[in-house]
Amino acid sequence: MKKFCLLSVVAFFFSISLSQAQKGYELGPWVGVSNYFGELNANYRLTDVGPAVGINGRYNFGKRICTKASLNYGYVYGSDRNNSNVFEKRRNLDFKSHLADVSVVGEFNFLPYTHGSQTEYFTPYLSLGLNLFYFAPFTELDGTNHFLRPLGTEGQAPGNEYFFINGGIVYGGGFKWDINYEWSINIEFTMRSLFTDYLDDVSRTYPNSAELLSDRGETAVILSDRSITPQIGEAGRQRGDATRNDNYSFFGISIMRYFGSVECPPITK
Repeated sequence: MKKFCLLSVVAFFFSISLSQAQKGYELGPWVGVSNYFGELNANYRLTDVGPAVGINGRYNFGKRICTKASLNYGYVYGSDRNNSNVFEKRRNLDFKSHLADVSVVGEFNFLPYTHGSQTEYFTPYLSLGLNLFYFAPFTELDGTNHFLRPLGTEGQAPGNEYFFINGGIVYGGGFKWDINYEWSINIEFTMRSLFTDYLDDVSRTYPNSAELLSDRGETAVILSDRSITPQIGEAGRQRGDATRNDNYSFFGISIMRYFGSVECPPITK
């Protein structure tokens, strides 16, 4: 599945390279919300949202095809306390994380879209591309925040923790329309299908608590198994679901400034 998605991204960008001549650039900020989906939000709740902001730069190849680069910030969180599943509630884990995200996507406009046009001034669109992001999950214990990655909560050996930079496949879509020739408004939803299952620090099984205590200390043991008494964190018992990676989404509204010129039609003889 991942190979198919990556090939789709490559094919999409290849189609961009074959597009017609450049029409111009757009640049503008966006503001909205971010949402996490994973072990601590397995039912894809849309209620646990955090703030998100960013800046977009778009390059228009023509009326139908664009490419867009974005620099984004998001804040995501999840908690078993909000889950309805009995095991998940008893597991009692939670996390929060700031995200620094950069993405590059290709966009396809369903309708011809031309800045300054009286008739081609709006269109829905689809987007597909890739992203890189930085994350650092943390949680609170006795009023103090603790970053989870350095604690090896699933028994990772010191130095073998998951990496704090990862990537994913970006897909989504939106709607854009002109206010006037220079300015337009975009409404967009995009999902990041990640290459990691550790955005929430939950993926595989519970570690051996004695070994974790020796390697990482008492705080790591407490935060590895926060289950409600009687505790369920036996070594080797399922803690997460390693068969499915985590995801997060952005939903936002942007205002874009167009820097370009309207092409004149070719002169016919």
